[in-house]
Amino acid sequence: MSEGPKSWPVMSIAEAHARLTAPGAPFEIEEKVIRGIRTKVWKNAPPTLRHVFENGRAFGEREFMVYEDDRATYEGFGRAAVRLANRLTAEGVTKGDRVAVIMRNLPEWPVAFFAGIITGAIVTPLNAWWTGPELQYGLADSGSKVAIVDDERLERIAPHLDECPDLLRVLVTRLADAPADPRVQRLEDVIGPVNGWAALPVEPMPAVELGPEDDATILYTSGTTGRPKGALGTHRNMTSNIGAGGISVARNFLRAGEPIPVVDPKTAPQRTSLLVVPLFHATGLSATLGPTINAGGKIVLMRRWDAEPAMQLIEREKVNATGGVPTIAWQLIEHPARTKYDLSSLQSVTYGGAPSAPELVRKIPEVFPASAPGNGWGMTETTATFTSHLGKDYENRPESAGPAAPVGEMQIRDPADGVTVLAPGAVGELWVKGPQVVKLYWNKPEATAETFVDGWLRTGDLARIDEEGFLFIIDRAKDMLIRGGENIYCVEVENVLYDHPAVMDAALVGIPHKTLGEEPAAVVHLKPGGEATEQELRDLVRSRLAAFKVPVKVVFWPETLPRNANGKILKTELKKVFQEEPA
Repeated sequence: MSEGPKSWPVMSIAEAHARLTAPGAPFEIEEKVIRGIRTKVWKNAPPTLRHVFENGRAFGEREFMVYEDDRATYEGFGRAAVRLANRLTAEGVTKGDRVAVIMRNLPEWPVAFFAGIITGAIVTPLNAWWTGPELQYGLADSGSKVAIVDDERLERIAPHLDECPDLLRVLVTRLADAPADPRVQRLEDVIGPVNGWAALPVEPMPAVELGPEDDATILYTSGTTGRPKGALGTHRNMTSNIGAGGISVARNFLRAGEPIPVVDPKTAPQRTSLLVVPLFHATGLSATLGPTINAGGKIVLMRRWDAEPAMQLIEREKVNATGGVPTIAWQLIEHPARTKYDLSSLQSVTYGGAPSAPELVRKIPEVFPASAPGNGWGMTETTATFTSHLGKDYENRPESAGPAAPVGEMQIRDPADGVTVLAPGAVGELWVKGPQVVKLYWNKPEATAETFVDGWLRTGDLARIDEEGFLFIIDRAKDMLIRGGENIYCVEVENVLYDHPAVMDAALVGIPHKTLGEEPAAVVHLKPGGEATEQELRDLVRSRLAAFKVPVKVVFWPETLPRNANGKILKTELKKVFQEEPA
C-alpha cells in the first residue's frame, strides 16, 4: 500500500469523485427517472446481469472457479448455465417466475443463479443455514416454481414440499442416493459434473428481453416482526456494485496524488479471491460474484471457513483478496501456523457486516505488508455496498465506514419525525438513496411503505456523517444484533423463548465478541413455580431456528425484566449481567 506524499490527502473526497465521474470518465454518472424518482446511476455499468454473464463468458478458457478438486473455466461455466437455463425454460419457467437457489458455496451455485437470470426469472437465494421450516417459509412466501439445492438442503426441505404449493420441481446436486420424490431430479443429469462442463455442447440462450429496471432477485432479510422479508432487487440494483467497488480503489490513488493505473481486464493479471462469505448474502453475491465475473477474476471456494486450510488455499492459488467479516481477518492474523504459509499474494483484506475494532485496521498491514485493509457499510436493502473505506482513508478514520459511492446520497434525519435533516456531526437515523436501493419488500406492502419513502430507504441505523461525508455507524435503531455478519432480529428468538411454558419474560441482547463482533445471549424470567434449564432453552431455540441464532448464554433474572415508562425492556441494563464474563 502506498504511503503517498506527506501532504496526503492531496484532494477532497468531493474533488476526487468529481474527477472520476466527469463526462467521458470511466465512472461517469447520469440521471435516470426510476419509478418516478430522479436517480444518479453509473452510465457505463452493465445494464443487466445477463450482460455481466456475457462479459464473463468472453474470458473463455480462463479459470473461473476452484473448489476442492473441481475447476471450472468461464466457458465451462457459461455452457452449464445456458444448458440449465434451457432446462428451466422447458420446465415452464418464464420471465418473472421465482427460482430459488439453496446450497452452500459450490461451483453449482453461480451456475444455478445465472441460469435463472438468463431465463428472466427472479432468482431467490435462500439462507443455506436456515432450518427446514425457515426454508419452507422462504419457498412459499416467494412462490418459487423451481428450487435448485444441494443434498443437505434437500434433506431439510423434503418434509415440507407439500407446504410449498407453487414448487413444481427440485433440482439437487451432489446427491448420493436416487431421489425418492418424483418432483426431485439430479442437477448432474442436466449439466453433468463440474469438471465436465467445458465439454457440454454450445446452446443458444433463452430469448428473453431484459432491462435495467426488470426484477432480478429476492434476497431475504430478517424483519422486526420476526418473519424474514424478501427484498426485491432489480438488475440495476445488482450491477451498481461494479461501479461502487471500482471507484473506491481509484479514489485512493487520487487522494494520494498518484496516477490511476489503466487496467485492461483481458490482459491484466487475473485477480483471485478466496470467497468465504455465503453467496446467498448480498456481500457474496452482489459485492463479490458479480464484479468478479465482470472483470474475469477467479473465485476460490471452501466448504466451510477454517483458518489453516484457508491459508493453504491462499498459498496454493496465490489469492489476492479475502475477507467478509472481521472474524476472518482476526483468525488469519492470530493463527499460530500463519508463518508456515506464503501469504504474500494478499493485497486486500476487507470486511463489513459486524462491528470491528480500530485495532484491526492497524494489524492488517502490519501482518500482511502488501495488503490494504478495507471495510464498508451496506444492507440487503442496499444490495450490499453503499459506503467503502480503504487504505489510508481507513487508517486515518478507523471508526468510520467510509463515504458513499457518488451515485448514492446519505442523510441523517431526526428519528422523531423522519423528515428533518440534521447538520453534519449530529447523530440521528441514517436514510440513503441511490441505484443500489431495492424496489420493495415482496408481499409486504405495509413494511414497504414504512421503509421506502420517495426513493429514500429508512435504514434503522443511528449514525452521523462528518463534514467530508464519512459515515459513522453509532448503533442500530432496530432491535437487531449481528453475529459474524449474520443478522439476528431479537424478537424472532424471543418469540421462541416465550413459547416455553415456564417463561414469563425474555430478552435477547448482544454481548461483545472479539472476532464475531457480538453474540446472542438471553435473559429470562420464569413464571412462579416454573422450571427450565439453560440447556433446555437453548435446545428449544435450536429446534426452531438456525444455529447462529441460538443464545450462547442464558441468564435467569429473579424478577420481571426492567422496563422504561413505555414498557420497553431496558436491554442496556440486561447487558451488564454479561460484562463480568467478557467473550
